[in-house]
Amino acid sequence: MICFPNAKINLGLYITEKRPDGFHTIESIFYPIGWNDALEIIETPNAKNEFTLELSGISIGGNIEDNLLYKAFQLMKEKRTLPKLTVYLYKALPMGAGLGGGSADCAFFINLVNTHFKLNLSEEERLAIARPLGSDCAFFIKNEPLFAHQKGDVFKDINLDLSDYYIAVAFPNVHSNTKEAYSLVTPQHPQLSLLEIIKQPVNTWKDVLINNFEKSIFTKYPIVEKTKQDLYTAGAVYASMSGSGSAVFGLFNEVPQINTLIKFPHWIGKMI
Repeated sequence: MICFPNAKINLGLYITEKRPDGFHTIESIFYPIGWNDALEIIETPNAKNEFTLELSGISIGGNIEDNLLYKAFQLMKEKRTLPKLTVYLYKALPMGAGLGGGSADCAFFINLVNTHFKLNLSEEERLAIARPLGSDCAFFIKNEPLFAHQKGDVFKDINLDLSDYYIAVAFPNVHSNTKEAYSLVTPQHPQLSLLEIIKQPVNTWKDVLINNFEKSIFTKYPIVEKTKQDLYTAGAVYASMSGSGSAVFGLFNEVPQINTLIKFPHWIGKMI
């Protein structure tokens, strides 16, 4: 059985306080987009190991024990009996980009295993499995536009439809370290509520819908700021860095023409 874990973008991102547990309280709008990996699971009863991971596409380093898919498999085993699995992951989403690619793979794996093997895990049970595995994992269990707060894993439904827009996402080959990015931000509460800002026309978002990570990331990596400006030059009605970077996206009224401006990896599609 196969699925296609998709990325997300952040529409605004505010770090409002440092938590006693070492994490940060944030406010953001998470919105899914169509750029995706490919994930397949196959039951392999005669395999030597209970979990085998076959990777292709963008190279992923590290031991299998550190992989989120393996960790999700182990947590699901605590709740249900699972067969031996071979998992094939084709990695297209860049890492260190702020697009949630690894978290998406993890959450889609949880949902896929639950559906394919009829485990009957409720959404709340799947969210409970996903939350400790990564800040964005819980979002991808739901995978719909949501207001995210607390650690980014508590959600509120919103009414936001951007399907009339096109999107370009550019990855300037900079791997942004999330822990370091948080350390460079001074927490503050937004002057305007995100939930109010997104009710305004998209062409008014430029000066009010802010990502708190941008200032420090732009200082350290000027190419990221230039990429944002290039998207505006190409006609974006709104552009922003996603998450802690370094991917930058722009929303367009028409199919964006960015090939002459942006030479590094990018993706263009219709908003969901």
